[in-house]
Amino acid sequence: MMNRELELAIQTAGDLPTIPVVATRVMQLIESECATADELAKIVASDPAVAARVLKISNSSFYGCQRQVQTLSSAIVLLGFNTLKSLVIAASVKQVYKPFGLTEKMLWEHSFGAGLAARIIASRTRLANEEEAFLAGMFHDIGKIIMNNLDRDKFQIVIQRCYNDGLPFEDAEKSIYPFSHAEVGAYVIRKWNFPETLTHVIMKHHSLDFSPSDDDYEIKLTAVVSLADQFCKRLGIGERQPWEELDPTQSKAAEISNLGEARINELLEIFSEAYERDQPAFS
Repeated sequence: MMNRELELAIQTAGDLPTIPVVATRVMQLIESECATADELAKIVASDPAVAARVLKISNSSFYGCQRQVQTLSSAIVLLGFNTLKSLVIAASVKQVYKPFGLTEKMLWEHSFGAGLAARIIASRTRLANEEEAFLAGMFHDIGKIIMNNLDRDKFQIVIQRCYNDGLPFEDAEKSIYPFSHAEVGAYVIRKWNFPETLTHVIMKHHSLDFSPSDDDYEIKLTAVVSLADQFCKRLGIGERQPWEELDPTQSKAAEISNLGEARINELLEIFSEAYERDQPAFS
């Protein structure tokens, strides 16, 4: 159900950011099923910033290529079309995070970190498709960026409340907005024509509030994203400091995903090491 006040806020504020052209073209080409590595490389190369970021990321340990990837075509062949699709989307969506001040920088770090954490959790546990998990993790907080874009001063009041009064973001947000960043994010992702699954995951990544009729795969994917979000908070990725008191092993997401304490701590450790090693590739 679309929040009427959210719709109004977005209409009054004018245009929503559009999904970047390169991302749209790559998605279309891959879906047309006759894409070649060369055609894809051409599209990606048309945006040098995106091309550079794709190469940088494909050389990170998250993608495990054994040798240095030098060209876009070889990155595509080594990584495969689906991985490339999510990487291009990630690399091009970064421009939605402009102007790149401290707030945007922290939101980008947290979102990208959560995408990578979700990818690691999904690939190690097989709870979800790893590329879907990456995108869902990366977009889980896109609503915050949109709210910041729509009215920076208002959004800063929420940030100040979090820091000065020690409020969780969701509570600070409730005191200022008649809608949540989860609702904004779901709205934007739907507008960008992403799969409906992604909309549902973004909508429920905090509440984890499901009914018996909800799709089992969606529930698991949401739990993976929620754990990834907690991993980033615990490690202080995109935060002022690590949330030492946060224990992902005791969360509702841990219960849904049926992962024990030892397994979650092991995944947190794997993610922490990989992020530490590769962080420069994502900034």
